[in-house]
Amino acid sequence: MSNANRKVIITCAITGSVHTPTMSEHLPITPDQITEQSVEAVEAGAAILHLHARNAVDGRPTPDPSVFSQFVPRIAEATDAVINITTGGSTLMTLEERLAYPLLAKPEMCSLNMGSMNFSIHPVARRISSWKYDWEKPYVEGMEDLIFRNTFKDIKRILQTLGECGTRFEIECYDVGHLYTLAHFVDEGLIKPPFFIQSIFGVLGGMGPDPENLTMMRTVADRLFGRDAYAFSILGSGRHQMSLLTMGAIMGGNVRVGMEDSLYLAKGVMAESNAQQVRKIRRILEELSFEVASPAEARAMLQLKGRSEVSF
Repeated sequence: MSNANRKVIITCAITGSVHTPTMSEHLPITPDQITEQSVEAVEAGAAILHLHARNAVDGRPTPDPSVFSQFVPRIAEATDAVINITTGGSTLMTLEERLAYPLLAKPEMCSLNMGSMNFSIHPVARRISSWKYDWEKPYVEGMEDLIFRNTFKDIKRILQTLGECGTRFEIECYDVGHLYTLAHFVDEGLIKPPFFIQSIFGVLGGMGPDPENLTMMRTVADRLFGRDAYAFSILGSGRHQMSLLTMGAIMGGNVRVGMEDSLYLAKGVMAESNAQQVRKIRRILEELSFEVASPAEARAMLQLKGRSEVSF
């Protein structure tokens, strides 16, 4: 068990590209909503904000830099949080679209998926009879026949182009093989420690939310990199969010919450904001005698370049 006095980084993923407006009236869509919920999440204790953009009219995911620019600078002005821009985008976006804003913004951190995979929530469509917008149903059902592309060449390009800007990465690992992919790029000299490894559980197509899988990911990461070379973080999808995060924190990990990952606060209770989830996991952590890292402490732990080196 890790030292109980260590600082735990809370990441908050504000909106994502998977859930749709029909699934929750509280999902932030517009630049104003994303800004407001981001600021509240930081005030609640989040040190890192993981950000996607959406079309303000109908909520569909968008890679448009002009949309990102309507909320990222405002969040940066209102908070000292580490702003983490997605390079995953959505399964329908090209790599060029996914990189469009990150290459302009040159943020301290970007997400980076470590492999192509089946990634889907298509069974959810069976439970919804009425959709708010026409795009939602075919988008969700269509995931059954899509692959979330992240080839070795794609990953290499992201590491090289954003690496030149001094951007570091939230390395998203949906399966144990993704840790070995990371080890390959370490051997190639394209990424250096400290690594921020986001282990992801409960997404259809990836690892299941079993406690044994969390233990396996921690053990394999220790063997490949050595515990001093990386910061471990845990993402539990949907109803598995809080239980896996609690277990992961006890094992020495950091945590990620947010409405990208779960629309709920508790069984049968919809989250009304991202800040509610941040406050809940913070309360759990503090009751376990952990301290929550500030943005400045997260920057130091992950050796980030600092806010003064970004382009927003």
